Amino acid sequence: MASAKPRVVIARPGARAKALEQGIEALGAEVLNLGVMQLVPLEDASGDTRRRLLDLDLYQVVLVTSPFAATCLLEWVDDLWPQYPIGIMWWGTGASTAEVLSHGLGEDVGAPPSGSGSASEALLSMPAFQTEAVSGQRVLLVGGEGGRTLLHETLMQRGASVDTLALYKRTVHTPEPHHQRVLEEGAFRALILTSAEQLEHLLLWCSDSTKKRPLVVSSQRLAETASFHGFTAITIAGDASPTALARAVAHCVAPSNLDKG
Repeated sequence: MASAKPRVVIARPGARAKALEQGIEALGAEVLNLGVMQLVPLEDASGDTRRRLLDLDLYQVVLVTSPFAATCLLEWVDDLWPQYPIGIMWWGTGASTAEVLSHGLGEDVGAPPSGSGSASEALLSMPAFQTEAVSGQRVLLVGGEGGRTLLHETLMQRGASVDTLALYKRTVHTPEPHHQRVLEEGAFRALILTSAEQLEHLLLWCSDSTKKRPLVVSSQRLAETASFHGFTAITIAGDASPTALARAVAHCVAPSNLDKG
């Protein structure tokens, strides 16, 4: 028997998926996680990661782009540094990333204000990352394979010396047959996507019916990409946090419709 609750489909991987599910369920909806993406720590076969992190104290700024990257980084630093190096300005691209770092480091970590939109643009608009602040600074950009090219390119243009360090990769998988049908039929009240990689992977199973359903995304850039691919009912969350995404679902799905399945 079909659930009487409206269905919200997500594709978010990692620990934040659970927090997002809980936020959506609190709205009275059921969550279907497609499980098409996995975050996998990278092996350090060449020793480059170890060498780079042994030089961590040479950087004035360490900028981490996701909670999973923060978790991976803390594991490495705990292994390599008996005491955390001092004099580093630690930053996360969002509140969730900063929270993971702050908890592990035991010190304050900067981040753009919640609800300030796309993480990269929000961070680059802050005083700490303007030309007069970062010019001549050594910055380590820590994240997963690929992505965040805007941060790297803009900070370089503003005079910073920027190194990148990938600590994990994203792997994608084919949705199981039932999930494929849900996508193709648009059999959901809302779809939440938080990266262009998720969107582009799922396009194979998205029909015209899919693209007419409410889509919640985490940034203006992702909204533009989705619009280019034919999605017509797009809501942009304040940021990529579980709270902001759940709030956007509540906004785009009228409360009076939540009991209609």
